[in-house]
Amino acid sequence: MATFDVTKLDDAIHGRLRLGIMAYLADAEAADFNELKAVLEATQGNLSIHLRKLEDAGYVEILKSFQGRKPLTRVHITPSGRRAFAGYLDVLSGLVGKA
Repeated sequence: MATFDVTKLDDAIHGRLRLGIMAYLADAEAADFNELKAVLEATQGNLSIHLRKLEDAGYVEILKSFQGRKPLTRVHITPSGRRAFAGYLDVLSGLVGKA
């Protein structure tokens, strides 16, 4: 196989849970925290950590509010996150195409 430059993979996205978050949000545009937790079969703490990494990278925006008296956390993919995810998929396609 031709040389593949793994440094082109975005470390902020590359990881099972962060990749799952990005893939889900790329389709859904936004989701609430409990929805992501259920879909990705993640624990609350683990999901929080991975969302923070994506937020720090500027790929998601986390909005906290209340629905009645219950806290509601919504996660939105940002335009930067959408571009980064598309770029990530392009890099993976190149890898798969060479296999």
